Amino acid sequence: MDPVLLARVQFALTIMFHYIFPPMTIGLGWMIFMYNTRYQENGNPLFRQLAQFWTKIFAITFVIGVATGITMEFQFGTNWAGYSRFVGDIFGAPLAAEGVFAFFLESSFLGILLYGRKRVSQKMYWFSSFMVALGATMSAFWIVVANSWQQTPAGYEVVTEMVNGVEVQKAVLVNFWEAVFNPSTLPRYSHVITGALTVGVFFILGTSAWQILKGRNTEFFRMSMRTAIIPCFAVIMLTMVVGHKHGHQVAETQPAKLAAFEGIWETQTHAPLMLFGLPDQEGEKNHFAIQVPGMVSLMVGGKFDTEIQGLKDFPPEDRPPVAIAFWSFHLMFYMGMWMALIAFIGVIFWLNKKLLDHRVYLKLCAFTVPIPFLANEVGWVAAEVGRQPWVVYNLLRTQDAISKAVPAGQVLASIIMFSLMYALLFGLWIYLLKNQFRKGPESIESLEAEAK
Repeated sequence: MDPVLLARVQFALTIMFHYIFPPMTIGLGWMIFMYNTRYQENGNPLFRQLAQFWTKIFAITFVIGVATGITMEFQFGTNWAGYSRFVGDIFGAPLAAEGVFAFFLESSFLGILLYGRKRVSQKMYWFSSFMVALGATMSAFWIVVANSWQQTPAGYEVVTEMVNGVEVQKAVLVNFWEAVFNPSTLPRYSHVITGALTVGVFFILGTSAWQILKGRNTEFFRMSMRTAIIPCFAVIMLTMVVGHKHGHQVAETQPAKLAAFEGIWETQTHAPLMLFGLPDQEGEKNHFAIQVPGMVSLMVGGKFDTEIQGLKDFPPEDRPPVAIAFWSFHLMFYMGMWMALIAFIGVIFWLNKKLLDHRVYLKLCAFTVPIPFLANEVGWVAAEVGRQPWVVYNLLRTQDAISKAVPAGQVLASIIMFSLMYALLFGLWIYLLKNQFRKGPESIESLEAEAK
């Protein structure tokens, strides 16, 4: 058994499972803030009802997300000792900032949303919903800072130290702001946040459609669905724009990753956009390619004669696994197109006031619920696999980052254990969500009585 592969599988398992939850809390957080804002503006009790119901869904997801996030940080000291030793001086700062400035901010004000409705003023309650959404968004920033530094290191210097009589290299922070705002931080963060927003708004859209189909609390979920369709369209359009800008950054700072995403082997101008194909890493070619001539060059440089660096310019040992990077990137693109189609059709129906008259559309919305989750997951797969074989780009190889003292058998045993635990947590999350949807929202009468 290969300990490097097993360590990578374990980290992928834990991070991908955890990442089901933070995007949903970010997206739901801003929708809850929108509902509370609308209630503050016009006093319509339906908006308060919407805010209360989706806050409970937020809380369930937040708790599971916290439980699954703890595991990841322990792995840095167990499976990735070489990585921790090399980047500890840099990686620790954003993780600490995430905990102090973001997580506690979010969890503290969430307590007010859940238990302070009768104890604080409406303005304070509205402010708390803003702080919960802001806390979730800030939390993502510091995590993206840490990960972006691995993609495009900045603000550091590499020094050599003696550890137990052996020379060991490590990266030392010399400029905090350069490290935080390294070349990929803002493009990646904006893409992460828009991707997270798609999860929240499409979750509201799709689950509301499902409840309407089931005939449960139809008036409430009709309102919920109507309030989600315009945000769905706006967010997916913004995600495409931000993703395009992120692509420019990847082309400039990580050309091997871009070449893997697009299956480009030869350095060339008029580089084509491959809509479909089967990359062959050994043969250094693509099979069954369906291409749009010149489109990658045009998208990256604004003109067809923009030169795009091909994979053959890089030594084979420095190339990422092309098939995984290619297909994860393209699956993200395909799913983005599907969500854009669903949102566009929804806007047409919404403008014609026929949004809820088409059962086929309601079924498509319900079918779409897992799509943004999957799009976020494969997007991260593309980003992380596209960086390989480097765990810190051009500084530290993945094979040099693992813990040498942890045998493969122990890593495999922990993978099995985590899989069982996560299966139970996922089942619990689904059970709690189903239970909350069955209960439905609090009645408007009870909410109005509380407000008096």
